[in-house]
Amino acid sequence: MNFNNILKSLFGDKSTRDMRLIQPLVETVKAAYPDIKKLSNDELRAKTKEIQKYVQDSAKEQKAKIAELKNKIEETDIDEREPIFEEIDKLEKETLEIYEKALNEVMPVAFSIMKDTARRFAENEETIVTATDFDRELAADPSKDFVTIDGDKAIYHNSWTAGGNLQKWEMVHYDVQLFGGIALHQGKIAEMATGEGKTLVATLPVFLNALTGNGVHVVTVNDYLAKRDSEWMGPLYEFNGLSVDCIDKHRPNSNERRKAYLADITFGTNNEFGFDYLRDNMAVAPADLVQRAHNYGIVDEVDSVLIDDARTPLIISGPVPKGDDQMFEEYQPLVERLVDVQRKLATQYLAEAKQKISEGQATKNQKETEEGFLALYRSYKSLPKNKPLIKYLSEEGIKAGMLKTEEYYMQNNNREMPKAVEPLYFVVDEKLNSCDLTDKGTEWLSKQVNDKALFVLPDITSQLSALENAKDLNDEERLDQKDELLAHYGVQSERVHTLQQLLKAYTMFNRDDEYVVIEGEVKIVDEQTGRIMEGRRWSDGLHQAIEAKEHVHVEAATQTFATITLQNYFRMYHKLSGMTGTASTEAGEFWDIYKLDVVEIPTNKPIQRTDMDDRVYKTAREKYAAVIEEIEQMRNSGRPCLVGTTSVEISELLSRMLQIRNIPHNVLNAKLHQKEADIVAQAGQSFDGLGSVTIATNMAGRGTDIKLSPEVKAAGGLAIIGTERHESRRVDRQLRGRAGRQGDPGSSVFYVSLEDKLMRLFGSERIASVMDRFGMKDGERIESPIISKSIERAQKKVEENNFGIRKNLLEYDDVMNKQRTVIYEKRRHALMGERIGMDITNIVWDRCVNIIETNDYEGCKEHFLKQLAMECPFTEEEFINGDKNDLAERSFQDAMASFKRKTDRIQSVAWPVVKQVEETQGNRFERIAVPITDGKRVYQISCNLKDAYNTEGKDVVKQFEKTILLHIIDENWKENLRQLDELRHSVQNASYEQKDPLLIFKLESAKLWDSMIDEMNNQTASILMRGQIPEMQQQSVQEAAPEERSQRYNEQKDDLTDPSQEAAAHQDTRENAEQVHHTPIVKDKMPRPNDLCPCGSGKKFKNCHGKNIR
Repeated sequence: MNFNNILKSLFGDKSTRDMRLIQPLVETVKAAYPDIKKLSNDELRAKTKEIQKYVQDSAKEQKAKIAELKNKIEETDIDEREPIFEEIDKLEKETLEIYEKALNEVMPVAFSIMKDTARRFAENEETIVTATDFDRELAADPSKDFVTIDGDKAIYHNSWTAGGNLQKWEMVHYDVQLFGGIALHQGKIAEMATGEGKTLVATLPVFLNALTGNGVHVVTVNDYLAKRDSEWMGPLYEFNGLSVDCIDKHRPNSNERRKAYLADITFGTNNEFGFDYLRDNMAVAPADLVQRAHNYGIVDEVDSVLIDDARTPLIISGPVPKGDDQMFEEYQPLVERLVDVQRKLATQYLAEAKQKISEGQATKNQKETEEGFLALYRSYKSLPKNKPLIKYLSEEGIKAGMLKTEEYYMQNNNREMPKAVEPLYFVVDEKLNSCDLTDKGTEWLSKQVNDKALFVLPDITSQLSALENAKDLNDEERLDQKDELLAHYGVQSERVHTLQQLLKAYTMFNRDDEYVVIEGEVKIVDEQTGRIMEGRRWSDGLHQAIEAKEHVHVEAATQTFATITLQNYFRMYHKLSGMTGTASTEAGEFWDIYKLDVVEIPTNKPIQRTDMDDRVYKTAREKYAAVIEEIEQMRNSGRPCLVGTTSVEISELLSRMLQIRNIPHNVLNAKLHQKEADIVAQAGQSFDGLGSVTIATNMAGRGTDIKLSPEVKAAGGLAIIGTERHESRRVDRQLRGRAGRQGDPGSSVFYVSLEDKLMRLFGSERIASVMDRFGMKDGERIESPIISKSIERAQKKVEENNFGIRKNLLEYDDVMNKQRTVIYEKRRHALMGERIGMDITNIVWDRCVNIIETNDYEGCKEHFLKQLAMECPFTEEEFINGDKNDLAERSFQDAMASFKRKTDRIQSVAWPVVKQVEETQGNRFERIAVPITDGKRVYQISCNLKDAYNTEGKDVVKQFEKTILLHIIDENWKENLRQLDELRHSVQNASYEQKDPLLIFKLESAKLWDSMIDEMNNQTASILMRGQIPEMQQQSVQEAAPEERSQRYNEQKDDLTDPSQEAAAHQDTRENAEQVHHTPIVKDKMPRPNDLCPCGSGKKFKNCHGKNIR
């Protein structure tokens, strides 16, 4: 017994302590259950209404105060509104805390109601209740086949359609599921073994938290599970009067999706919840919003969503000018030839290595052996995924010798490495996921295009420095040459980037492994589940490079309009919990990033599955031969086999090997994922005494149980055969967990070879040396707990590395998230109009203070006129001798008085026309377009005619303020996102200067943010302070275009290219509203410094109106 086991026996482990804390709460549920069980069906439903009313009335006083304060806002002066809004925010937080206390009080009764509802459905084919309007509404919906109306009675049946299949309700809640339900209600992660009914467990906290009326989101990993679970579990909630919907059934921005979010319980995929949040923050009218506040979310398969997809940004993007002007197709043939040249070189080095190592070891010639290992290392750095190379490295002592050579050249900070890679055209580093041209490669490319400098990045720093020091140039010539240098550098860097991405596409991404090509499209394969990730794209040009490689259409580049990572989206929920079968290996990450505790829930029945030690072979060929033998043996004994693979390629290889032996089988991979549910359903059966054989990627079929027939249980249960260890222990445990469901017998074993990716990168040296020491022959295997633990240690290294990557991304995204939170809050204020007056007041105050603090008196006069459209409100003497705070206050009061005069003027001009139109032609118009100009441009402000009439023209002013603020915020935020993207890539070079790229990113992004806010405030103040209505006649009134809702965007889920990337869905993100033809707003291009000024003076722009711009 080791020290950890001694401590565990004395104090118990974390799981035991967690269960001890939850046990008293489970007892309260069990104590309340007998009383609930005695109730009639109608009394049970009445009890739900009773506790629902109790929960919602618990915060009645706070909600009444909030409503009262909101009614006061319009009557209160702008200067005095801030304390009211602060009080509202405080009361809203207080309301959530009161709800939480009330939910804890009613929890035993609520859980008992849900538990007994499930029992009644399981024991009775029909559950009859007195029909309510809600029941009649459900019965009228053809998709709700579980309820029918008979006179004044509603009949709930225990069979209904879910996920396209007829399901009979047979599930009841066990005590262990009460443990899981309580953990979820407490905002924790419930880790439950496969087949323990996680979907049923979720019904308890979902039902309880839905009683507040604030909405509960149940998040799944794919749309099939979202639709299936909403239909499968929905009748339990709807029987008790709670509404249920699924957002994935409805189109984005449709009324149906809006209604789905208003339901008490809303199912949906993680992507759609995130995209709806981004769409809401691009809305142009309150009616476009679909989501409510983020109250309580339960994430199914929480490890997939919050760990695997955590670093994946959701992106809504749109076209950029010349987005299809790319170089991938132009340079693809060149890169293809370069890769072929390197492949020949790698083959030569491998042949040379085999010869020299063999001869050197035979003659004990140390020098020749070292030369052989150097040639082998060069072959490895050329193409590490070359199959003959991988096979040779698995031979006795070969990999150990190559690693020794690598250590020599890596010592002293890679000092000798240039000598090792000098003959290569490019160097591939599989661990760093990088591919870099060497000098020889650059020279080869230059000869092909007859231009030595075409693929060389110029030393821009030294060139700019030389330009600054050049004394024979005047300012104008210096600016011209600087522009040329920067333009040339931009083109060169894009060309080099294109080459690197094409090289990476050819050397590190294999067809039918990382991606498949279907109907002329490159589609990414999820490495965890083997499913095709429809519409997703790799970022940073990698996807375009693979499209060029596969000779399919290369998609155009896009610009980011809105983005958020799933990490930051799910951290917005008031309360978050999750469930999965495999979370304990990532418990540290869940706590560090999301503050989510993992609670291991015991199984209802003891696990009977036998987990065997890994079987390690030298070569992949030996391993796969052993796998086929094992499959045949298991099948003949009547046991079905689930064979887990890590790629489409391996699935198809095993399929071919089974076909040669005439063994019938099913294959579940990215190409056949549509058949997933059917294939998994048959995976636990036997036919004519022979077990079925199913080949699937490691996590395929998550969410679908494999049920065993009695014959299979008698034969020994399901046999899990893993063909390779995954990088993550969690994925391997998920595969093991497919067997042993609800006390079923079964076994699991993993077959491993030294050629496997995990072993090549991290784990094979010690195991290879052990096999060499024992003199293992071909076909022999090692099977030992020590070896299995060694492999798990290799997996831990990868997990730690991946956690570091995700945490690093989070630190970068946190910078953007702080900016996003502020900008989206400003946007929501403008959109809803409640706090818009306060925001405008703050902008005017900020401009007054900024002008006075950053300028001399002449500058103040200029900027007051330019930004606030007013004369300087103080004299030069007052500016020199007076108190700056007093001057700012006086300027602010004068500016606000001027702004009020302008808005009163807009109102007074608009009101007579609005009045006349409403009284004489009100039936003709619903919305009118009011032209307002700032002297440079005319804005067509769309107003509701009745609202404008009822407010005597005040609504015209409000809509003007809202339109201007939304436009300015959106334009500046898009530009800021573009600059942050560029900054993020450029700061990585800081590491070459021994600086922290993250620190540089934070400092520079803060400067960009300050600059953006300053520009936004300038533009807002300038337009609002100059706004006026040109001569407006009743005859010239025209109907406004409907509020624009139909914009074409791309959505993409975009992973970073370092270390791996996933991405991009191209689809409409708006409901197809009727298109209205009107003149678009065209943004004039800023003149270049040396262009003639557009004012017509004949001077250059930089010497005229552009003097203070750059």
